[in-house]
Amino acid sequence: MSKNAGIIGLGLIGGSIGIALREAGWFVVGQDIAPDQEALAIEIGAVDAIGTMDNVDIAFVATPVGSIVDAVLQAIEEGAQTVTDVGSVKGSIVQEINNPKFVPGHPMAGSEQEGIRGARGDLFRGAAWVLTPAEVTDDDHFAEVRASIVEIGADVVVIDADSHDELVAVVSHVPHLTAGALMRIADQHSQEHRPLLRLAAGGFRDMTRIAAGHPGIWPDICIDNSEAILSVIREVITALEETQRIIAARDKEALLSELEKARTARINLPTGVPDDIDLDVVRIPVLDQPGELASLTRLATEIDVNIYDLEIAHSSEGERGVVIMVVPADKSERLVGGLMANGYRPSIRAME
Repeated sequence: MSKNAGIIGLGLIGGSIGIALREAGWFVVGQDIAPDQEALAIEIGAVDAIGTMDNVDIAFVATPVGSIVDAVLQAIEEGAQTVTDVGSVKGSIVQEINNPKFVPGHPMAGSEQEGIRGARGDLFRGAAWVLTPAEVTDDDHFAEVRASIVEIGADVVVIDADSHDELVAVVSHVPHLTAGALMRIADQHSQEHRPLLRLAAGGFRDMTRIAAGHPGIWPDICIDNSEAILSVIREVITALEETQRIIAARDKEALLSELEKARTARINLPTGVPDDIDLDVVRIPVLDQPGELASLTRLATEIDVNIYDLEIAHSSEGERGVVIMVVPADKSERLVGGLMANGYRPSIRAME
């Protein structure tokens, strides 16, 4: 059975989604406000055709943040069965769209390359892809989006929209702004000391690499997520002022302690999970009602349990169903404990 996807917005992310889906066997239709982008998408193989979202299984909205709401509503009106987006701010979008077909999302992947010419099919392989389903999001639409994302190699993380915006301010938005600030400072000093930028070592280049990203997307992001971004900027300023105080006091022991804490945190950043792990199957009886699947996957994220496969089996009576999760065996008991603490009655068995 052929699977059809649509993409609105044929830039780096939209183009990469298209390439990845086509490599996985999907037929992909795309559209963009710029005809030259549409032509490039055909040329590089990001889409099979240019057209509307009429009856596509999933439409991916990959426009700038400020255009996402209109594009999502357009996709639904054109007939898309399920719609998701890739915006890096979620709270404002979730508030404006109240439709069970919409599954808000955000792939945590990118590149210094600009536009669709930088698109590649492996961009999302091993990357975190956040889903922030709303209360009205239908479980079947959620499951379909999740399955398509897993199919192109991403790891799905499920959290609520407000938590997402707070977290990406820490790990994405403020780091980009900080890298930009460092580059501006370095550039100002280079006007007086011409050899300065030649001396930029690997550490400086690594830390400021993201400043090379296209600036055009950032004004919308910073305005839409201003509250969280301003809060994190205040935290960064406080942390730097504390470091300033320690250095001014010539307190080597305190400075070493702070640097060791940072080093330990950096070393312990999560990495990919090996393929040769034992898996368990956890079955969870649920009421067959909107939001159950999203709630369960959100719980798994909160207690740090990866879900390798997911299925929802609907009851023929329509009142109850069963959610089936495949998870690492060494964390299945943690998941079961979390589920029981929240009133569920799961069963568990080893995956054969």
